[in-house]
Amino acid sequence: MPLFKTLTAAVFGIEASLVEVEVDLQLKPKETDYAPIFTMVGLPDTTVRESRERIRAAINNCGFFFPNNRITVNLAPANVRKEGSSFDLPIALGILGANGEINNIDLTDTLFLGELALDGRIRPVRGVLPATIKARSAGLKRLFVPIENSHEAAVVSNMAIYPVTSLSDVVSILSKENTPPLTIDTTTLLSKNNSYDIDFQEVKGQPHVKRALEVASAGGHNILLIGPPGSGKTMLARRVPTILPPLSFEEALEVTQVHSVVGLVNGCGLVAKRPFRAPHHTTSDAGLIGGGTTPRPGEVSLAHYGVLFLDELPEFARNVLEVLRQPIEDGSVTISRATMSLTFPSRVMLIAAMNPCPCGYFGSPTRECKCTPLQIQRYVNKISGPLLDRIDIHIEVPAVKFKELITDITDSSTTIRERVIGARTYQLERFKQEKIYANAEMGSRLITKHCQIDAQAKNILEKAINRLGLSARAYDRILKVSRTIADLENSEKIDIQHISEAIQYRSLDRNYWK
Repeated sequence: MPLFKTLTAAVFGIEASLVEVEVDLQLKPKETDYAPIFTMVGLPDTTVRESRERIRAAINNCGFFFPNNRITVNLAPANVRKEGSSFDLPIALGILGANGEINNIDLTDTLFLGELALDGRIRPVRGVLPATIKARSAGLKRLFVPIENSHEAAVVSNMAIYPVTSLSDVVSILSKENTPPLTIDTTTLLSKNNSYDIDFQEVKGQPHVKRALEVASAGGHNILLIGPPGSGKTMLARRVPTILPPLSFEEALEVTQVHSVVGLVNGCGLVAKRPFRAPHHTTSDAGLIGGGTTPRPGEVSLAHYGVLFLDELPEFARNVLEVLRQPIEDGSVTISRATMSLTFPSRVMLIAAMNPCPCGYFGSPTRECKCTPLQIQRYVNKISGPLLDRIDIHIEVPAVKFKELITDITDSSTTIRERVIGARTYQLERFKQEKIYANAEMGSRLITKHCQIDAQAKNILEKAINRLGLSARAYDRILKVSRTIADLENSEKIDIQHISEAIQYRSLDRNYWK
């Protein structure tokens, strides 16, 4: 059998494309009998080309015969670049099939993924979940994957998943009949992995900040925390995922796809917790939104359906912060290169934290600020107005008093989460005909429809706008936050107290640094 075909997949962004591996064996001229000729075509990258030596050693070390022929491997379609080490296994099986080691086995409905070690072991690879989803949509029935990636693949229904540990293991399963595939209970997997070892009860003091974070979580609003060092900004932010609604299976599957292509699933099978990503302020724009020759998702996409926490916001390079504007506004980020354009999801809740000044003690009643007005102005100006306009809530986080440290009792994350879920339930019902899921995503049309206020509330809002000099965008933000506060109180109507509370969450509009 000089020609043999197997199927695998190439991952681009968070999507996959099927790749047909064609292996052809031909007799060599006598003068080249001393060594096999192994040619690979179809735009393979360096990793794929290097697989020739891994495949030769793996086949020999597993006790199979590596043919002393001219070997030509074609990865079709030939006009698409192939990257990664997941092509090792299908190429090795193609060589074995062409050499007669695999007889009378139909592989037209089977996909293979895996990197080979020199001794024939199969190592885990990236992008298994997108490849599995593509295989199912293409009508394939079976998938052979490294055992470390098996749970990740098994979350996709209507696919027979076979975890394998070595090349010999694959050949053995293919030669047998009725080998049972791996099955898992996705409901159990989702609930099992959705637990946290931190809780809001551990945070002492700051009741108004906790309330603001509850409102932000209930409506999906972006929030900025402003306070001195040690006031608990980071501690509070890290606990926000514990009060967000649990991921649905569809959301978890989408999050897992993003994590799969960068190898962050770690054998758990499904990312069941809301992601929390906290990139360092030295990160680049490519690290934040994604990039590379073949674009990979950045931090904003890895935080999809979760929290993106930017600590020390003014310390980020200005150009890095500016590229965040479009992903935060649109919920997706498109990265274009000469050969391709890829789109990654980025529906995140942004939590930013900053000191009020370079030394951190501007406005402190107990510590003297040593910064000059010019230093403070330069510090604040690192954050652009358009980015601040995309943050619905600004809240001050003062230093915690000793009495609060020893006496404060607060609601647990479970209790707060129940209130947040209740508010989100109202929003899901409200927006069931729209392509949004929370109040923070409302546009002008929906704000006009769902944020009606009475004359008394309008009067309060008018006074606030005139006194604080609020922009039209800030006006919309106040109405959206008011709608969320009303949802938390199970109120169909936005009352004056809801508007008043929302106005208090605009610290930067009240000339904070003057």
